Amino acid sequence: MRVLWVSAHPDPRSLNGALRDEGVAVLRERGHEVVESDLYVMGWNPVVDHGDFAHDPDKRLDVLTESQRALETGTLSEDIRQEQAKLLWADTLVVQFPLWWFGMPAILKGWFDRLFVQGFAQGVPDPATGRAMRYGDGGLSGRRALVVTTVGANAATTGPRGIHGDINDVLFPILHGTLWYTGMSVVPPLVVNGTVCLSGPEYEAAAERLRERLVALPDTDPIPYRRQSGGDYDEHLVLRPEHARGEEGIRIHYTGPGQTEPCETTGGPTEADR
Repeated sequence: MRVLWVSAHPDPRSLNGALRDEGVAVLRERGHEVVESDLYVMGWNPVVDHGDFAHDPDKRLDVLTESQRALETGTLSEDIRQEQAKLLWADTLVVQFPLWWFGMPAILKGWFDRLFVQGFAQGVPDPATGRAMRYGDGGLSGRRALVVTTVGANAATTGPRGIHGDINDVLFPILHGTLWYTGMSVVPPLVVNGTVCLSGPEYEAAAERLRERLVALPDTDPIPYRRQSGGDYDEHLVLRPEHARGEEGIRIHYTGPGQTEPCETTGGPTEADR
């Protein structure tokens, strides 16, 4: 594989830093090529602004229009072009982050905001219909993606009946709404729970599970999301009534009887529940 590993934690001595080092090492030991984007080390700017597109700041900024113009004319800012080149080189994307307030750290959200411009990851028209390709097709088709995230809460509280909500639902915006939207095949995420008070043996278990997942990554079945172009949605992109009858919400966008593909979790209970 050609892997781009994007990580977002402010301290390389953290649990996230240790897991990243484990993961990159096992990939390279298996003969895979790995390029890293450590966003904090890079000092990545997460804010979309006029300078991204060589746009006059005195004029109103239409981000979709100006981002596509800059992409087509080669005037996107240099840092964006460098990261896009890494992504185009890769056939596999690993996105690693601590779960903060039920989402990605702002620096990582800004990586997606600035890279996934119109005409690159989104807004790519289908030659046959002219409709934008997304949800299984699009600018980043042909790549697979794995999310690795650490969570302070224990696995029970992020399970189907846990107070924090099912982790599959919490991660749906990045798994389905970002990665699958742009055409990437998304494998079940690896979630490390109970990280505030993770013991030595629990860390070893998490590291071993990560190693196993990375070794198996080329052959791992992706999450069975419905494709926009697969015939399950009508002309308004609403799920046809014959699918997931009587159901609503996130689960209807998985093939089968509205069932989610479970994430892979590791890590035991902890006193910390943040």
